[in-house]
Amino acid sequence: MTGSWLELPPDTGYGPANLPHGVFSTPGTAPRTGIAIGDRVLDLAAATGDDVHATGTLNAWLAQGPQVWAALRAQLVEWFTDESHRGDVEPHLLPRADVTMHLPIEVADYVDFYSSQHHAENLGAMFRPDSAALTPNWKHLPIGYHGRAGTVAVSGTPVVRPCGQRKAPAEDAPTFGPSQRLDIEAEVGFVVGVGSELGTAVPVGRFADHVFGVCLVNDWSSRDLQAWEYVPLGPFLGKSFLTSVSPWVVPLAALEAARVAPPTRDPQPLPYLRDDAEPWGLDISLEVRLNGEVLSRPPFDLMYWTPAQQLAHLTVNGASLRTGDLFASGTVSGPRADQRGSFIELSWGGREPLTLADGSTRTFLEDGDEVVLTASAPGPDGSRISFGEVTGRVEPARRD
Repeated sequence: MTGSWLELPPDTGYGPANLPHGVFSTPGTAPRTGIAIGDRVLDLAAATGDDVHATGTLNAWLAQGPQVWAALRAQLVEWFTDESHRGDVEPHLLPRADVTMHLPIEVADYVDFYSSQHHAENLGAMFRPDSAALTPNWKHLPIGYHGRAGTVAVSGTPVVRPCGQRKAPAEDAPTFGPSQRLDIEAEVGFVVGVGSELGTAVPVGRFADHVFGVCLVNDWSSRDLQAWEYVPLGPFLGKSFLTSVSPWVVPLAALEAARVAPPTRDPQPLPYLRDDAEPWGLDISLEVRLNGEVLSRPPFDLMYWTPAQQLAHLTVNGASLRTGDLFASGTVSGPRADQRGSFIELSWGGREPLTLADGSTRTFLEDGDEVVLTASAPGPDGSRISFGEVTGRVEPARRD
């Protein structure tokens, strides 16, 4: 892609090949749509004069569909690469450091999948050491759970330690109190722009007709609450207290250079999940930091099930999509210890504490800990596409 009159550094991650969408405000102003470019934000409502960008959420614009998304992207690229537009565009650029970011979408529904074979096998080895690591259905369908849309929050939202019932294996009865095994799940999320009709499935080949873009997700998890409650149904209070997302949504259109073939599936999935003609594996590199220290670098390109397959499975029973739906990949983990995307894996269920650079140790999160997830992907001509970050600091439980 051609250069920009903004004279962006070559390693920005936010060049004209990216153009992520978010919602921001400045002191005394209402939230509105912005585009990240370099270290600035374009006030899209002011630059275009279109009220759809002044609603405080991306939903109304997303609902207009792929042709509108593509037209705006083409316009933005022209604005940022053709200096004849500088006089009209530059007055609407604000320093990113001076804006407050908000949740980019009004979340309609939230679904979280479980699509990393390495993560699933790690948990299986921990909890079912005398059985097969994967459950019999795992390689036949993308397993997921329906989460709580109302507790999806933007990066930086405090992580209040949840309270609930927990029962250790040696205890005779459950107790109530703050979670003692608070964890993260480093994930990639997908934002639905165009809904679908109830009773009609969305095939894998129609993925890009419905999904606008990609964000980062931290599906905070209370492993002790989860372990006690999840039999026989599934995640509930151990997951529903908070899910954090990055403030910028990277368009699928920015990720063409990052598309890769997914791992070989064995056995071959059922026909509605076959994606050989148009695979949507993505070469996204994640990074997990605890209090500034890098703990792991999970690789998204190894995910067994792709987002197109997840969407196809989500709707195959006729469940409808809505603008603002968010679905996440599940924990991203690789085959190596330094590629694990959760503390339950990094500390092997708490049995192998991590020793940090300052000499302290961790099995799970302590009050005051800050976790930062970042990610990037290949862009055109050797550039990188940045997904920004999703951050959360753990606060003590509130019991009053």
